[in-house]
Amino acid sequence: MTAFLLNLATLAAISGILASTLNFIVGYAGIFSVAHAVFFGLGAYAGAQVALLLVPNPFLACLAAAAIAGGLSLCLALPALRVRGEYFVAASLGLQMVAGTLFAELKPLTGGIGGLVGIPRPELFGTVVPVLPLALAALALILWATALLQRGAFGRTLQSIRDADSAAEALGKNVNAAKTLAVVFACAGAGVAGALYALHLSFINVESFTLDQSIQIMAMVIIGGTGTLWGPLVGAVMLLSLPAVLTFIPFIPPTEVGAVQQIIYGLAMTLLMIFRPAGLVGDQTKGRSTS
Repeated sequence: MTAFLLNLATLAAISGILASTLNFIVGYAGIFSVAHAVFFGLGAYAGAQVALLLVPNPFLACLAAAAIAGGLSLCLALPALRVRGEYFVAASLGLQMVAGTLFAELKPLTGGIGGLVGIPRPELFGTVVPVLPLALAALALILWATALLQRGAFGRTLQSIRDADSAAEALGKNVNAAKTLAVVFACAGAGVAGALYALHLSFINVESFTLDQSIQIMAMVIIGGTGTLWGPLVGAVMLLSLPAVLTFIPFIPPTEVGAVQQIIYGLAMTLLMIFRPAGLVGDQTKGRSTS
């Protein structure tokens, strides 16, 4: 039971990083992406290759993952500079579909459908270390950076872009630069989560980085509350705990847990949009989430 709870806590911390970074572009910049799992996957494959080919140092793996995911985030940032709203959602969906195919076909780098196996456990000074404290430290750092950026001039610029990017540009804000920096920050953070995920499981394949994963991360943000600091964490913990809870309900067959889980996700999001449109943590009196 202890091992199960530690595993669940580690996955919750990694999911918290994913939800918090997605919330940075969705809640603060108004960029609705359904391709966050792409950068999660890029970070996972990068971190896994560092551990397999070089050394299983978690800091080196996370640094490489952040650099690659952040650098390739221009694939998402460039459409964000030209389109928004439902058009950008369609563009990010296309990116997700293309990336899924590439992950499956680039066998020398990703292992293809079979994935990468035997990824070494993370080591520091020759000692194997658990991923949980590393994930919690990364989550705390990202939350601190998010709060710092959100309260500063950059955060105010992002919020003005979210509300009306044309008005923000008319006021002299560099809309393109702000959007690009926001996307790079969010995708680099997703890359770090991917590296930690690979080191934790010692196995990754394309099934962990599909559209379903992107939608689940978005659900965490929406259920918890977009534009809030703690809302995505609440959503991540709730959605990660749900499958574990369902497995202990005797009248639900094990083969149907996934289907019941998806029904609950959809029902929860529908009810939230009706009764708490700002999410569980959002400020309901203002009609939108606040920090």
